[in-house]
Amino acid sequence: MDKSQAIHAFWSSFEIPAYDENTVPDDAEMPYITYNVVINNVGGVTLLTASVWYRSTSWAEISTKVDEIGEKLASKGFYSARLDNGIMWLVQGTPFAQRMSDPEDDMIRRYYLNVTAEFLTAV
Repeated sequence: MDKSQAIHAFWSSFEIPAYDENTVPDDAEMPYITYNVVINNVGGVTLLTASVWYRSTSWAEISTKVDEIGEKLASKGFYSARLDNGIMWLVQGTPFAQRMSDPEDDMIRRYYLNVTAEFLTAV
């Protein structure tokens, strides 16, 4: 698995669709996660961001999903994934999660997430 595939696999592991923020289908239905792909050199710490999107009148369900993501990152203090040529470490960023509203649609619930990544690879 390469670095981009590992990032996608992490965000896709939460039982809702996950899309690179530049590839969200026009017909995508909420809930879903959008994420950016940033690749860095060996040992460099990189900021990754993601958004969790729900359509609802309540913050309860989306907050539960964000808690699930946070728990996966914090269970050992980090999340790791094997790569073809090394390993990727993900850690909660600071701040980790921030609620955001949509001024055009009061039914959209969004959390903006910060995660730091370190790629420990042979190349």
